[in-house]
Amino acid sequence: MRIRSDVEVANISDVGCERAGNEDYFLYHEPDDDAEFEQRGRLILIADGMGGRNGGEVASHLAAEVIREVYLNAGNGDNDGSDRRDEDPRSVLIEGFQQAHQAILATANADMELRGMGTTCCAAILKNGLMYYAHIGDSRIYLIRNGVAVPLTEDHSLVARMVRDGILTPEQAINHSNRNVLTAALGVDSDSVAGDFPVDPQELVAGDIVAMCTDGLHGLVSDEEIALTTSHQSMREACKELVGRAKVRGGPDNITVQLLKVEQIER
Repeated sequence: MRIRSDVEVANISDVGCERAGNEDYFLYHEPDDDAEFEQRGRLILIADGMGGRNGGEVASHLAAEVIREVYLNAGNGDNDGSDRRDEDPRSVLIEGFQQAHQAILATANADMELRGMGTTCCAAILKNGLMYYAHIGDSRIYLIRNGVAVPLTEDHSLVARMVRDGILTPEQAINHSNRNVLTAALGVDSDSVAGDFPVDPQELVAGDIVAMCTDGLHGLVSDEEIALTTSHQSMREACKELVGRAKVRGGPDNITVQLLKVEQIER
């Protein structure tokens, strides 16, 4: 796959120190064809699956592939003859999440061993200097600018809700026994997706770093450390260092990080 020189991209997914398998998944895609790239932009995504036996791995892979298919088919027209060429990236993400949600539910309903599986998901489409993004669960998207990491997402988790309601302090939430309990995920419960799809895209400037990570990383490595680590070296080396930090601190969960540095903006 071609990666154009206006960005630097790196990604790592590690099983961690205690898990037997890896239920995380990451995906990056930009079309080789310039005309198609201009139409679609580039897609970046991570997912953290959950479920018995192989369920988490199935759910995270399925979500990523369904979202990629929706992204690749946007603008091709539907079978009913409708024209989707003007479909904006936010609508593509909403449709992708909804189709992924339904695909996970259908797959789980068809296989008893996969019942209850689901996945978090963070996804973004970068196009013309703008980043349209969506998320569900407790994986995160950060914008790192001038050495400061700003979370663009709010965790869909029980402890995050308790912090927002003033029941817990952020410090208490870090080691709370329910910190991994999600309040929303793809493939869980309802027919609709309770994700976040901001109306306004994030404008990017040269030097910005977009960081996506699962809770296996941000649960052990602070926002300040993420910013510092990505600000003084290549994205590949930063990924390695971040994963290494999480593993030194115990690495009880799978650890996935994907970094994209904006080298230049072409609008």
